Amino acid sequence: MARAGFYAVESGKISFRRDGHWYSDDERIENPRIALLFSRGLKRDPDGGYYLQVAEERAPVTVEDTPYVVVTVEDAPDDGLTVVINDETREPLDPATLAVGADNVLYCAVKDGQFRARFLRSAYYHLADRFVAAADGQSFAIAIGDRRYPLRRAGGADPDGAN
Repeated sequence: MARAGFYAVESGKISFRRDGHWYSDDERIENPRIALLFSRGLKRDPDGGYYLQVAEERAPVTVEDTPYVVVTVEDAPDDGLTVVINDETREPLDPATLAVGADNVLYCAVKDGQFRARFLRSAYYHLADRFVAAADGQSFAIAIGDRRYPLRRAGGADPDGAN
């Protein structure tokens, strides 16, 4: 049980869910500093599983969809876009990695293409005015600067092994 907003790494079952929040057992971790600490301490095992490493403490983590979420999208000075991830890192959006999954959820590659990140609703809406009909008239693309990038359908499993 949490006390004063602190969650020991080894206490309870820790999960990162598709809503972009951390949970201890089924209790949402409300403290933003603890959530950020967990986001920055997330690691991947060689077998594809995830664990949380905070100082000397280590605990397995269940990742419900993706290990990262895109919290917001910012316009970049070069007519590109920058994604801000839940660990507060910023990186250029590679529009060629955009994919639409089940329930029209948008994904992109992050961390040098090593992981897939799910767009939270607010980040998705930032891109909404950039969606255009693709040349085939059957699908969609995203317009960034003078270029259009087709939005492909996401595969069944995450490229990073999370599912």
